[in-house]
Amino acid sequence: MISCDKAAHICNKSQYREASLKERWQLWLHILVCKTCASFSHRNKRLTKLCDNASLKVLSPEEKAAMKKRLNQS
Repeated sequence: MISCDKAAHICNKSQYREASLKERWQLWLHILVCKTCASFSHRNKRLTKLCDNASLKVLSPEEKAAMKKRLNQS
């Protein structure tokens, strides 16, 4: 069985659909026996859903560069 640290890492990868089928299977098995990781996974999924529904605006690379330049001038 995988460790809780590995389970958290896979959970985070899964959040962004980057986890392989094997990793997701390992996470599922771990969550069956570890209630702490099950709770973390549930909260992680809920946070992702809230962020998706929030319609957050992401700065473009140009906007980031301009903001960094303004901050460095201060």
